[in-house]
Amino acid sequence: MTASARWPARCLEDRGSMKIGFIGAGRMGRPMVDRLMAAGHSVTVLARRPQARAAAEADGLTWADTVATTVRDADAVFVVVLTDEQVRSVCLGPDGAIAGMRPGATLVQHTTSDPETAHQLAAAGSGRGIGVLDAALSGGPHDIAAGRLTLWVGGDEALLERMRPALGTYASPILSVGPVGNGQRVKLVNNALFVAQVGLAIDAVRLAGSLGIEEKAILAALQHGSGASRGLGVVAGGGSVDAVAGRIGDLMLKDVTVVREVARGAGADLGIIGTVLASEAVEKKVLCPPDAPESTFARRAQ
Repeated sequence: MTASARWPARCLEDRGSMKIGFIGAGRMGRPMVDRLMAAGHSVTVLARRPQARAAAEADGLTWADTVATTVRDADAVFVVVLTDEQVRSVCLGPDGAIAGMRPGATLVQHTTSDPETAHQLAAAGSGRGIGVLDAALSGGPHDIAAGRLTLWVGGDEALLERMRPALGTYASPILSVGPVGNGQRVKLVNNALFVAQVGLAIDAVRLAGSLGIEEKAILAALQHGSGASRGLGVVAGGGSVDAVAGRIGDLMLKDVTVVREVARGAGADLGIIGTVLASEAVEKKVLCPPDAPESTFARRAQ
């Protein structure tokens, strides 16, 4: 069953508009939907839970309560869920998006996941004439709302060019990084480097303290020096190491775990980045909430 609480027709433009099925919403997906619709694309969102349906109707969205109905008439399907397992669940198998999409449609997968999952999607899609873009992202809801989300896209460049106008409603830059799977590989390396930078910034505060420099003073000073980084900005933005401790843990623990597994499977050496990721500054101050016992972190990291 599909319920239609249509976006006002005045927002739709025939020229260049697409029918889009959208799987996953939340803090990242919902602003994407808003930007796509504002640009004139017709979007149907998957809403399986009663609460999700009520929210969709309240916001004037078109919704469907099954994956098959969400993707059936779509020119493109966007996937923005939380985990690798969820990507496989909603995309693969007889009830998944790829099985329900029409030939010639495109699947755009944004969720951070194992590169092997991207390969599985591409293989499943090729058998049905469906293109797959492995479109890993960097940024937050505020970047989407401003149209400046970063995308690292693995997949056919001609397919990316066809999808670029829709992706460009919320993303810039949109960077082609090679074949399917490379989007996720770039994202994992990026996040490993970012977490390492946060850990180094935290340890810099420790070093400064041992030299008699107050925390606020060193955080303010380093932002104007050659040692500045996005990671340092996160620590400085929180005002202190204690304020930032664990703040990004829920988002980054999964990615750090996956990059370790991918590197191990590829026989790749994480090198200095791996050393920093295994440090106390990262494990106890970045990935583990400050009030969590050490054993809890150990269980989460396994």
